[in-house]
Amino acid sequence: MTTGYVNTPARRALAFARNTWRGLTSMRTALILLFLLALAALPGAMLPQYSLNTPKVEQYIAEHGWWGELLDALGFFEVYSSVWFSAIYLLLMVSIIGCLLPRCLEYLRALRAEPVLTPRNLSRLPHFREAHVDATPDEVLDRAKQRLRGWRMTERTEGAGASISAERGYVREAGNLVFHFALLGLIVCVALGKLFGYEGQVIVHAGGGPDSEFCNSGIYAYDSFEPGLQVDGTELTPFCIRVTDYQPEFLPNGQPASFRAELEYSAGEDLAADRWKSHQLEVNNPLRTEGDRVYLLGHGFAPEFTVTFPDGTKRVQATQWRPADQTTFLSDGATKFDPPGVTDPRERRKQQLAVTGLFAPTAAFHGKVLTSAGPQLKDPAVAVDVLRGDLGLESGRSQSIFSVDQEMIEQKRLKRVARENLRPGESVVLDDGTKVEFSGVKRWVSLQVSHDPAQEAVLGFAVAMMVGLLLSLLIKRRRIWIRVTPPGDSTTERRTVVQVGGLARTDQAGYGEEFTAIADELLRAKEQAR
Repeated sequence: MTTGYVNTPARRALAFARNTWRGLTSMRTALILLFLLALAALPGAMLPQYSLNTPKVEQYIAEHGWWGELLDALGFFEVYSSVWFSAIYLLLMVSIIGCLLPRCLEYLRALRAEPVLTPRNLSRLPHFREAHVDATPDEVLDRAKQRLRGWRMTERTEGAGASISAERGYVREAGNLVFHFALLGLIVCVALGKLFGYEGQVIVHAGGGPDSEFCNSGIYAYDSFEPGLQVDGTELTPFCIRVTDYQPEFLPNGQPASFRAELEYSAGEDLAADRWKSHQLEVNNPLRTEGDRVYLLGHGFAPEFTVTFPDGTKRVQATQWRPADQTTFLSDGATKFDPPGVTDPRERRKQQLAVTGLFAPTAAFHGKVLTSAGPQLKDPAVAVDVLRGDLGLESGRSQSIFSVDQEMIEQKRLKRVARENLRPGESVVLDDGTKVEFSGVKRWVSLQVSHDPAQEAVLGFAVAMMVGLLLSLLIKRRRIWIRVTPPGDSTTERRTVVQVGGLARTDQAGYGEEFTAIADELLRAKEQAR
């Protein structure tokens, strides 16, 4: 009695798992997942992200209503930490690993195997030559072995004659494997960089003073900071930077020629010993220290204002203003002051000052309207509004350093008390006797600090990918067979018969010339081609 196959639930589950694994680890699936990963990264480049600019995300959601809320619920504003992006990422790595391991085993077996048997009918191959030569079979075989040195060869006896099977180009598959393993390593290293790396931006004044120094001591030292998923900001690489000078160069037409910041930096043992080194920071010449890279992103101006209050107290402050026009560097901003000696919070909020308006490095006036004629610091001037009242600094809401809280103005808790155009040394006196003087101009530079512990590994894998790709494209798999038959007993066949056949395992372009050269060398001894 025989028992038939029973399709039990366990067998069905096992078959489903097996088929799913085969589908996931196919090269087609890996390519589809790679395409999906690139497609999934597009929202991260096209839409604002919480990790980079939360206020802009909130503004986008408010402007687009239900559509913005739907995108937020689906994680489109935090793409790289979303579940669906991580799932594609992990599935791609699993798929690549599942593709590569069987191919590696197959490649190792192919390396250990002998070249395939010589076909019975060599004349059916794409490349074939036959001739009778005045040489013994041993001489022909020795010449063939000498000529095919470096090929994988096997000599076999065939009746009264012999044959040689030779193969070359196995490095092509090795290059293919190197490319895919390097791609996998690149994906893993990028993920490690996102986990343990960080990136921050900070504006530093140039020319000396406390505002010209930056230390990588914590998140609070940055204007904006993007930590990796495993970075809490408490163990950043310690180093300090001083921006001693910044002098951009411009062409006569006002176009920038070069941006260069003179730095002093201290890191590692030098930081403990208070030793400083010099570095010239340029756009394409970052400072590399202790695993961090410091880039020069931009520059601008910080007009300096000196406020003399009625009691004689002076406050001097230079706050960076942002360029509203990148061509002429006409800039806008707000410099804010607290009144001295006022301890009552209510009274302090009534007497806070803000100097807002426009700054021009090369002033050009159209009536009383200030514009800038160029980016060079030749004839600076400001057009300012002086506001007094509650700046909203104690409201608990974040506030841009480049502007005042418009809600305070709308509620008339912050009012304009003066408007004037000023050049350096000029001032305006308010109704309570407070004097606001435009006392000078400082420069500022925008720096970016990037830390990626996997950066060198990413570079190494990228180079390995290029090497593997070149090997897989330039090297061709090819085979050649040589059959030697000794002379027969008849008077018409007293010379050795040599047959040479060739086959390209991949693209045949270029192999015909190589095959012809090998065949000509083996058959050159007084051949009589048939």
